[in-house]
Parts: sequence; C-alpha cells; structure tokens
Amino acid sequence: MIYKFLNFFCLFCLLVFSLSSCEKSKEEQIIAGKPKYKLVDFGFNLHDFNIVNDTIQSGDTFGSLLEKQNLKGQQVFDIVAKVKDTFDVRTIRIGKAYTILRTKDKTNKIQVFIYQPDRLNYYIVDFRDTIIAYKKTRPLTLKTRTIAGELNGSLSETLQNLDVDPSLATRIAKVYAWSIDFFKLQKGDKFGLTFSERYINDTIYDGVDSLKAAFFEYKGKNIYAFPFSPDGSTNKQQFFDEEGKTLKNFFLKAPLKFVNITSRYTRSRFHPVQKIWKAHNGTDYAAPTGTPIMTTAAGVVEQAGYTTGNGNFVKVKHDRTYSTQYLHMSKIVVRRGQRVTQGQVIGKVGSTGLATGPHVCYRFWKNGVQVDALRLKLPTSTPMDSKYKQKYLEYMKPLKRTLDSVAAINSKK
Repeated sequence: MIYKFLNFFCLFCLLVFSLSSCEKSKEEQIIAGKPKYKLVDFGFNLHDFNIVNDTIQSGDTFGSLLEKQNLKGQQVFDIVAKVKDTFDVRTIRIGKAYTILRTKDKTNKIQVFIYQPDRLNYYIVDFRDTIIAYKKTRPLTLKTRTIAGELNGSLSETLQNLDVDPSLATRIAKVYAWSIDFFKLQKGDKFGLTFSERYINDTIYDGVDSLKAAFFEYKGKNIYAFPFSPDGSTNKQQFFDEEGKTLKNFFLKAPLKFVNITSRYTRSRFHPVQKIWKAHNGTDYAAPTGTPIMTTAAGVVEQAGYTTGNGNFVKVKHDRTYSTQYLHMSKIVVRRGQRVTQGQVIGKVGSTGLATGPHVCYRFWKNGVQVDALRLKLPTSTPMDSKYKQKYLEYMKPLKRTLDSVAAINSKK
C-alpha cells in the first residue's frame, strides 16, 4: 500500500515538474521571439521622435512648413539663409515627400526636416545644436537578370507578363532600329535578354539600368546585340552582333515605332480615295494621329509643304544617292534647308491629302528613282576596327553563352 502511494506521489511530482518546465520553456520561447529591432531611416532612430510624413501640397513652401512647427518669420528667414548653399528651398516640388522629426515631449519641437526629391536622394536640415543642411544618397545596388521567352502580343506586354519593366521595350527598339523591322515580329518569335536593374537599399526596385545582351528571332535567324566600347566608355557604346558587325545602319528600318504596315510598295493598287488602279510607290504605316514621325537617316530637308495628294509632307535628302519622303502629316515640325539627324522627329502622323485614315506614307529614292525600301539592301555604318575585334569576341562569348543556355532551358518547359 505504501509502495503504491510512493509510486503515485512520484508520478504526480514528475507531472507537475513537466508542466512547470513546459510552461517555463513556452514563456522563454515567447520572450526569445519578441522582435528586437530599431526602426532606422535617413540615419536616425525613428523611435526617438514623433514623426510627420507628408507630401508637398499646392501653396506649400519650406517657410510655411516650418511656420506650422511654431517657428516665427525671422527664424525661418535666418534658417533659409543659413542652409541656402546646400539646400535651395525654392526647388521643392508639389507631390514630393517630406518628413519632420519632432521631440517626444509636450513641446513637439522640430528637430529634423527631410525632403525627398526622388527615391534615391534626400536633403536633411538638422535643427539640433547648430543648424546644418546636407544631401545624402541611398545605397544603390545593380542586379543582373537574364530572361528568355516568346512574343505574346506586343513586346512591352510580353515583358510586363515576365515581370520586367515594359519601358525596356523602348530601349530594345532603339538598339534594333536598324536591323529588325518590329512590324514583322510575330507571336511565338523567341527572344532572350540580359539586363541590370537598380535596387535602392538592396530592396526597393528602381527600374532597368542597362541592356547587357539580347537576341531576337527574326526571319528564322537569331539577331544578337551586345554593347561594346573599345575604350570602356559607356556613353560611346555601340551594339554589335556575335560576329562583331555593327547593328547600326545608315537608315532606320521604319519612320515610326510599334505600328502596322497597311499597304506596301506595289506597281498596282486600288486607290481607296481615287477609286482607280495605280502604282503605290511607298509603304503605309498606320498609327494614331499625332504619333511622332522620325527621319530614317541624317540629311537636309529638301521640301516641306502641302500638295493635294500628299497633304503635309517632308522630303529629306541624305546624300547624292538617297532621299526619303513622309506624307499625310497632321503637323510639320521642320523647315526647308534644316539639317536633321537620324531619328529626329520631323512631323506628326495625320490624314491630310488623299488619305482615308491617319498614317504616314514612307517613300524612298535611290539615284532619283522611287524604290521599295523594305526590299533594298541598305548601307551600314562604319564597322568595328579590326584591332578591337578579338577583345570584343572575348567579352561577348560568356554573355552569349548565358543567353543561349537560358533560352534552351525555357524552350524545354
């Protein structure tokens, strides 16, 4: 009987000890799991302040914002004068963010004013001790990404579906403006891209920084593009293919971006306005009224005016051999005799003259004879100097290898 009682007592003590240990362990886990952090931004521990976060509104000035913090007119004047060499208070703009740090006591005295003109930079006016102002820039990280896929809709739509900033499409169009007619790209055409993206504080996405490498499937062939500058200068980079040939030609492929060809060069076409069969000595590109029209090569404006058939038009002479003409403009933005650069806007799409809708009729002359620009083998720009070619090929090969491997993996999915 005593033996059974001792056993029962031992079991009871063991159970109580276990429950106590579990409870203690649970309590310790809760304490251990309590978040221990300090909210730090702009170089300040924000827990030490009362914080005001807002944006500049219409009518706000640096002075009016300080006056709301119980600073008087003369005080504000003296502060503005003291910080003017570092922070020009006239540059604050509507919609930009600002932060005010104040004391936590009853006075709510302003300690720091922070103005953010953009996500990367900010100005600090520190009122503690001696009033000082300074500018700081958040750490910026570049991360490289390689993607591959197939066109499904427009290029910008396809990139957006792949979680890529669609504005990259515009950069790509500029790179390939001489070698790919984007009007002829089709759904299912393959592509690969290597590009770098900016991150503020390593976490906040800030857009695409640069294009490192690319290929597009065009007419059954992959057209590669790699930026390269022999002296390493980024502002002098040109794009070359995998053989070191320049992508930049004497002429752009088209005078517009991301639109549709509605009528091609032909010896016989039924004219939609005149209702007769006649030659169409140009290529029609449809686009909304007001779309910018670019000259496809540098040259001098030979004609700029209006005729019944052409509507508002511009003709550009490029050299002794080539000239181009752009018809049916809603607006002409150049004048006769003006020198223009390749890609410069010379007018806006319209439907003036004999036109049924907004478009530009693009005409091309070679040695004074109108020809089909889409079939013409156009001259290229100056090729890469041969002494740099080996350096370029060594630089390009690993970029191409990465593009091809990611594209191969993607095609197996």
